[in-house]
Amino acid sequence: MALENKKLDKEEKTPDLAWLDDPEVFRVGQIKAHSDHHFFDGEETYQKQEESLCQCLNGTWQFAWSKNPAGRPADFYREDADVSGFGTIQVPGHMELAGFDRIHYINTMYPWEGHEYRRPAKTRFGEQKGQFSEAEYNPVGSYRCVFDLKPALRNRRVCISFEGVEKAMYVWLNGHFVGYAEDSFTPSDFDLTPWIREKGNVLAVEVYKHSTASYLEDQDFFRFSGIFRNVVLYAKPELHVEDLWAKPVLETDGKTGSFSMELTVSARDTAADKTGQLGSVSWRIVKKGTDDIRGAGTVLIEGGKEIHIQIPSQIIPDVRPWSHEDPFLYLLEIRVKNVRGEIVEIVPYEIGFRRIAMDHGIMTLNGKRLILHGVNRHEWSAEGGRVITEAQMRWDMDCFHAHNIDSVRTCHYPDQIPWYYLCDREGIYVMAETNLESHGSWQKMGAVEPSWNVPGCAKAWEAAVVDRARTNFELLKNHPSILFWSLGNESYAGDGIRAMQQMLEEKQDGRLIHYEGVFHNRTYEKEISHMESQMYTPPARIEKWLENNEDKPFILCEYMHDMGNSLGGMKSYMDLLEKYDRFQGGFIWDFIDQALWVEDEVTGRRVLRYGGDFDDRPSDYAFSGDGIVFADRTVKPAIQEVKYYYGTYK
Repeated sequence: MALENKKLDKEEKTPDLAWLDDPEVFRVGQIKAHSDHHFFDGEETYQKQEESLCQCLNGTWQFAWSKNPAGRPADFYREDADVSGFGTIQVPGHMELAGFDRIHYINTMYPWEGHEYRRPAKTRFGEQKGQFSEAEYNPVGSYRCVFDLKPALRNRRVCISFEGVEKAMYVWLNGHFVGYAEDSFTPSDFDLTPWIREKGNVLAVEVYKHSTASYLEDQDFFRFSGIFRNVVLYAKPELHVEDLWAKPVLETDGKTGSFSMELTVSARDTAADKTGQLGSVSWRIVKKGTDDIRGAGTVLIEGGKEIHIQIPSQIIPDVRPWSHEDPFLYLLEIRVKNVRGEIVEIVPYEIGFRRIAMDHGIMTLNGKRLILHGVNRHEWSAEGGRVITEAQMRWDMDCFHAHNIDSVRTCHYPDQIPWYYLCDREGIYVMAETNLESHGSWQKMGAVEPSWNVPGCAKAWEAAVVDRARTNFELLKNHPSILFWSLGNESYAGDGIRAMQQMLEEKQDGRLIHYEGVFHNRTYEKEISHMESQMYTPPARIEKWLENNEDKPFILCEYMHDMGNSLGGMKSYMDLLEKYDRFQGGFIWDFIDQALWVEDEVTGRRVLRYGGDFDDRPSDYAFSGDGIVFADRTVKPAIQEVKYYYGTYK
């Protein structure tokens, strides 16, 4: 089956609650994943950095909460629906933090364990029809937003991007069904052009807390639901860069660069002249803030509604390599002109020339041995949960620099897009993790028991996880800070994860592929991960592994579990960096506590509460507090150890 699942292939436009129960239905009517580039409609808006073709829909939305699908207001999407009984909710935000539904933290088990017996559909347990669509407890959020299209977006192709929605959603505009999406932590884009009007648009979104996607999103965190990232409308010019893949490479001499690029450009029906000519695309690479042009070119656009353009490799002499120590970025500018020679779109992107490679079992960056002084970082705010601000991202970055942290693993899902741009500019190495963890399907009470692991080797689950890896790649492929693609976290290993790896290998983008789960299923260890990755392994066992294995480098994707008054013994790990070149560091678990500000019922004081403090059961309690900083971003004493040892062992 193709990645675009069977319902999408057939242009299915009738929403069906049974999609919640079917792992083979994960996107319906969505625009395919694409790069995260910004675009401007001319020189004036580009110079002012005004994205005039975008319209943010964040704010106060109409809202109704239902305990289960049967109790939801099923016709709320209709323009004439009676919503007089609806309340309001802030977007972005979590339903639970707005007072709807219970707050619940759990680590490895699925949140329904102890309440309801469930097993994944289309495995040896059969179809499992109605598992989520007919559940007694599967909360539904019914969101409505009424908006007028701002003038700059009118008479154009208009799309919408939901940057993050947990766990599954159905979308309507003006009473017409638009599409369905899963994958909570990557954007879901839809084309609204057939149904949008200038004024009085009614956008309706039905969000479900659980679907088969819940089996794939069993991360160690609070289990929230709702529209928790930005919702943005964007209009496309008559010629629009749909996708951009810039390929800057540092050559082996360490000073010469090469650059190639792939573009996908879409055109309105009226864009071409009588000869089929559409216009042109010109590009140039400059040193930021200067007119020093390091590379340039122009190609003509002709034929079709969607045109794929390949820019052949070009040598760029005397480039300045990108690294943590010197995160130098060049500015790529793409200008699209119509057949009349008018600029209709400008696309800028900051690129970096660097080379990640494997040299005799040692990971290198720009020809030098790479050492990772890293942390795992959940997106977290004590006020907003996983709704965080760019100011909080900036604080995190400043904290990294102040404490000699040079790398981050996006545990265990893609972060908000601004974080990756920040890492590019600040020289932080990124392990970009796919939104996948199925911990509860294979590890029970600490023991490995994969009898109903997903994706495992269950064919019906393969397309969904490959789609998640592909979306992660397509969205973020242009960021120089990303050195590694991670296939997910703690999901055992099987044919499904191997298929994810194979898809990424076919991209040949020069990055390394990471996955720790083969530690538990060695059948796949030579196929899936370019490095040996383990968690919490004692130094003596690491040393033994290094003495007996010579083909791969060793990293710790999680170590120094900083729960309570912890982080002792860090020196014993750091000593291995000097003794073994193939030991290349790791990522501390973790950066920030997951805890929430609440008003204490007795004292009236504002206090931080952790897992289990909300009468949430089952729970892993204080396991939500493993950070080197508290949830309010106050540093802990343990961070002094991090600063010292990460600063000493360079």
